[in-house]
Amino acid sequence: MKYMLLVCGDDTADGSGMAPVEPWVEELGDRNVRLHGHRLAQPAEAVTVRVRGGEVLRTDGPFAETKDYVAGFDILECDTLEEAVEAAAKHPVATIGAMEVRPFWPMDGEEEGEAEIRALDAELTDAVREGDVDRIVACYAPDVEAFHFTTGLEAHGIDAFRKAMEGVFASVTGPVTREVLEFRVRVDESIAFGNALVRLRGTLADGEPLDDVLRVTTGYRNAGLRWQIVHEHVSSTKTTSTTTEERS
Repeated sequence: MKYMLLVCGDDTADGSGMAPVEPWVEELGDRNVRLHGHRLAQPAEAVTVRVRGGEVLRTDGPFAETKDYVAGFDILECDTLEEAVEAAAKHPVATIGAMEVRPFWPMDGEEEGEAEIRALDAELTDAVREGDVDRIVACYAPDVEAFHFTTGLEAHGIDAFRKAMEGVFASVTGPVTREVLEFRVRVDESIAFGNALVRLRGTLADGEPLDDVLRVTTGYRNAGLRWQIVHEHVSSTKTTSTTTEERS
């Protein structure tokens, strides 16, 4: 179960004797309890936004002027609320401020996210088979970073990636099949990472057969309405085998 830990400071408290936060972060990180978090700027730097009658009303400053304020946040993954409360009690700010522990709204977010990413990968397989560059590019984010070790393909941004894909399909004749042999994915709220073995088969423009098994490491980002690929690193298992033989 995931919990949002809101670190609430008190601008009237004396924090000079407070223990450093870094050991708490390191300990919970090593135990895979703290997933991520960050400190926030002071309330004076906040902007409060309201919409009334279609008009956007902007107010500089926090939603409410109080001596207590949210100084940062951490996302914890714990088996029980009691475990999350125990972790919060060990946070140094708890000695001068307060820690609000709030469970995430129950939903099958990770399961849904994994299903959506697997559907995205299936769409990529279909698009490769059809040789449809537009459909392939649609699977990637505008700021995608892609690197292909064996072909030297290195693309920074969607325009460079499209050009690289067009070059790939210009180097083959006939359809290309993309077969996913293994695919593992780990999903968080807004990011995910996948590791796959993918077999590509086809015929090169010079008539030589294309048959390669690739190791693919992929980074995904939830763009709000759908997942997109933001990072892709591809290497050939043939290259790895050759390197191993040369070393031996």
